[in-house]
Amino acid sequence: MSTLVRDEEPLACDVSVTDRHLAIILVDGRKFLVPLDWYPRLVDGSSAERQNWQLLGDGYAIEWPDLDEHIGIEGLLAGRRSGESVRSLTRWLASRTKLKKKVRSPRKKSTKGTKKQ
Repeated sequence: MSTLVRDEEPLACDVSVTDRHLAIILVDGRKFLVPLDWYPRLVDGSSAERQNWQLLGDGYAIEWPDLDEHIGIEGLLAGRRSGESVRSLTRWLASRTKLKKKVRSPRKKSTKGTKKQ
């Protein structure tokens, strides 16, 4: 028996994200943490965006649709960080800034100058 040969594909069954770590629980019971700064899109995301995740397939990957981030479990176990280029990340951050400017909360109407009856 060799411990270097994987019998089954590692699959996630639960995920949690804090300000510092990405925590994954695998279906075989293993738990592991990776630094959040390995994934810049998760770092830049709001708490709500980080909590909006879903497992793909049987748990072979995790997706954050609000952040357009997809992370494979095998890559996490192998210690692979985000492979996104600086140029791609810069474009993504710029698009988020533009989107935030478009989605401003409506201004309150001024009551100045109106008569009370």
